[in-house]
Amino acid sequence: MAFEPVDRLPSIEWASYWNQTLARWEREGLPPEWGTDEATIREGLGLDTYRQFWIEPWGPRRDQALQERHLPIRGVEDYEALLPLLYPEMPFEPGPLAELAEQLREGNVLVWITLLGFFWWPRTLFGIEGHLLAFYDHPELMQRINADLLAFNLRVIEAVCDIVQPSFMTFAEDMSYNHGPMLSRECFDTFLAPHYRRIVPMLKAKGILPLVDTDGQVEPMIPWLEDVGIEGCLPLERMAGVDVARIRHQHPRWRMIGAFDKTVMHRGEAAVRAEIERLLPVMRTGGFIPSVDHQTPPEVGLGDYHQYLRLLHNYMHLGATA
Repeated sequence: MAFEPVDRLPSIEWASYWNQTLARWEREGLPPEWGTDEATIREGLGLDTYRQFWIEPWGPRRDQALQERHLPIRGVEDYEALLPLLYPEMPFEPGPLAELAEQLREGNVLVWITLLGFFWWPRTLFGIEGHLLAFYDHPELMQRINADLLAFNLRVIEAVCDIVQPSFMTFAEDMSYNHGPMLSRECFDTFLAPHYRRIVPMLKAKGILPLVDTDGQVEPMIPWLEDVGIEGCLPLERMAGVDVARIRHQHPRWRMIGAFDKTVMHRGEAAVRAEIERLLPVMRTGGFIPSVDHQTPPEVGLGDYHQYLRLLHNYMHLGATA
């Protein structure tokens, strides 16, 4: 991801596995002793090692908020009633991170943290429709929510970095869909950009690569993200028309993870090989780790997946920039 020579690219599955997919694989021979632990499954299948820590402003009390019908909020009073359940002082258990510190220093694991972004979090509170209206109906509350999220995320980063230095991080946003962004550039610049401009320099000062996780057609949004210091994105969904070759041409230093069209995984070796060949020229430019462009669907049998992994491993050497 640093655009430096490597002996091979990482073989990863960045997304979690669908329950339906795992249920099928268990019927087809996935070892039952692996259970449902994502890391165990990935490593058992021969993928490279990483650990993701998803840290939310709820702490342990989201279920309480739902049970007490605090959501969706409708205005300032609802938000203030919810505040006692939000932004906990210690939102994660430090033990699992501490256990990885030595492995991380030795280069045997990647640590990836995910924080909620400034589009995702207000949507969680307002609901989808209420959130899109809130840009216009509740602009001051939107700014307050994102300022509170910024303060929380800054505190989380300090707490995490007291234990380990993450290899990279993602802001969970999901702010694009099949035809492009779900907000205007004006809304982005007003409600999201000021908070990104506060947090991204801190991340870079700590040596953490900042990426955004947003589905759908992200290409129109890349200049917006570049302007606030974000350096890349995932998952680059092919069905939304995302073209990594076009992105690399227009944004030469943009980092990318994903882009492999998940809908071809069960269509045979020739189709899988052709899809990786499509990505190979961009792989060789650096700054790009090919992986499934979203969760592996249940149409993909365990044999299909093993075939995909075999080809992926081979091409990770062919796509190296050494």
